Amino acid sequence: MGDALKGKIAFVTGAAAKRGMGRAVALRLAKEGADVVVNDKFRAPKSAWTGDEDWRGLDDVVKEIESLGRKALAVVAGVENAKDVDGAVKEAIGKFGKIDILVNCAGIRGPVGVSVADGDEAEWRQLFDVNTIGPFIISRAVAKEMIKRNEGGKIVHIGSVAGRTGAPGSAAYAASKWAVIGLVESLALELAPYKINVNAINPGFFSTNLRDETAVRDSAKAGKSIDQYREEEYKMLSKMVPLGRMGTTEDVAKLIFFLVSPESDYMTGQDINLTGGVLMT
Repeated sequence: MGDALKGKIAFVTGAAAKRGMGRAVALRLAKEGADVVVNDKFRAPKSAWTGDEDWRGLDDVVKEIESLGRKALAVVAGVENAKDVDGAVKEAIGKFGKIDILVNCAGIRGPVGVSVADGDEAEWRQLFDVNTIGPFIISRAVAKEMIKRNEGGKIVHIGSVAGRTGAPGSAAYAASKWAVIGLVESLALELAPYKINVNAINPGFFSTNLRDETAVRDSAKAGKSIDQYREEEYKMLSKMVPLGRMGTTEDVAKLIFFLVSPESDYMTGQDINLTGGVLMT
């Protein structure tokens, strides 16, 4: 427990999944002294992990934050829906009076193993709505409040290693994340005069709920249990990582904490690879 973020109000999207980056980030910021607004499109998304059957999503995350001695608020809104996002930000301002930190973890993976030649336009549009238009919408809503207060702020978006290199079979996802980097660099320049730092991180291989749909589908095709499939996938992907393991949500939370703390006051417009050495440029 620390107080580096004491007095700060954080708004974290994509925070309802039990095995998601958003939840880990929200809890880490609370441990560092921040009060936290947790947001997701679904209040209690399902998890395909054994033992998660009773997970209650945002309500459980709020309880976890409050157990750390911090205040919390759950707001339901999909980042791709401007009306809902504006309402969620307004509710957060109404309760806490300000937003100092925005961490956007909301995102979808989309189809895996589908070539561009066989791609579906509707699936591409859905990915861009959530992964690209969503970051714009939530950034716009929060940036307006930060500019109005004129006391600085921190904004961090979750990109992807797929946003820095090609991803055969996942071109839609890769393209949507490449766009996030362009948004971050442009927004950083626009908000610099207001002392608002804007950065992104590019995770590599991480075992989160984002992989649930693929795990359910591919385990069934292979005639394996989901647990067996996950264990084999972990071993396979870990062999591709120089540090020898997949990343954890806590790895993400550690870097996010640095990016929203005073330690990063001179850093903006950066997208940082968090890949265990898979991508070094």
